[in-house]
Amino acid sequence: MAFKLPSVYNRLMVTKLSTKFGEAVKFVSQPIPTLGSSEVLIKNRFVGINASDINYTAARYDPTLKLPFECGFEAVGEVVSTGDKCKRSQIGQAVAYMYPGAFSEYHVVPEAFVMPLPALKSEFLPLIVSGLTAAIALDKVGEIRKGETVLITAAAGGTGQFAVQWAIEKGCHVIGTCSSDKKVQFLKKLGCHRPVNYTKEKLRDVLKSEYPDGVDVVYETVGGDMFDTCVKSLALHGRLCVLGFITGYESASGIAPMHTVGLPALLLKKSASVRGFFLFHYTTHFQEYMARLVQLSVEGKLHSTIDDGSGHSSGPFYGLESIQSAVEYLYTKKSIGKIMVDLTPNASMTSRL
Repeated sequence: MAFKLPSVYNRLMVTKLSTKFGEAVKFVSQPIPTLGSSEVLIKNRFVGINASDINYTAARYDPTLKLPFECGFEAVGEVVSTGDKCKRSQIGQAVAYMYPGAFSEYHVVPEAFVMPLPALKSEFLPLIVSGLTAAIALDKVGEIRKGETVLITAAAGGTGQFAVQWAIEKGCHVIGTCSSDKKVQFLKKLGCHRPVNYTKEKLRDVLKSEYPDGVDVVYETVGGDMFDTCVKSLALHGRLCVLGFITGYESASGIAPMHTVGLPALLLKKSASVRGFFLFHYTTHFQEYMARLVQLSVEGKLHSTIDDGSGHSSGPFYGLESIQSAVEYLYTKKSIGKIMVDLTPNASMTSRL
């Protein structure tokens, strides 16, 4: 199979360091690149939006980045060209990848980062960053075990939905926080045992009255007051996994203020721990866990919920030009599941795979 490639393609490039995504990026047209011997050229179809997209445009993860640089972490697409030493990738193959620069019509990716898919379908997109984060963090850092109580913050979000399902699959009792009754219903459909709408109930009070012995594992992505509450609600030998602190990402420092006083003493008296998790420190597990997530999805045991922005004033999200709106939408707290942009221009909803 051969693809007729354009001479140029469009991508988003970061030209200014800022947490304001629209101010940070510009559209750039570039010639189709020449591949290295172990590289793959992928035509992107679906790209995912992540809270950390604005951390990346602010160069918080890698202060050594020189402007301009690429952005976007993940995509599902189709292989259209391969280097002469590529062994696993075939032209026309559906693939997923996690590699900087995904906000682009085409992208060159080292073959080692390419993960095969059974079909070019949007349902596999949330498994990349969100699914891998949930599964690897809960297994390797949270060390969840059957019968434990697990608290998932921002449980109706892109990664939260998988953390809920993964913990349930492991035989845990799952508590999930969210910000609306609509999200409560969504969490119930996922099987979450105790959804908590924190705009109507105080999480601290719910945990104190319903879980007096504390929670064994916390999957924490919010930060600030939420982090404080979670630390104080840990059980004996409890583990709190810090995956981020989204409430602070738009601030100048990028860190949500916390008010936990005497953290060492709080942990000591319960033999508890706070553990950090950064997905790219676990790259050796990507292929294994992605294969497991895809298989569970195909078998109908793991459900990927996608938010294409239909409920947003500028949605649904199609084409590179809608990525800015999609990033802004994430911070409205109105999205459910993984926010996705379909790079097919002017596509209709019925044409989606």
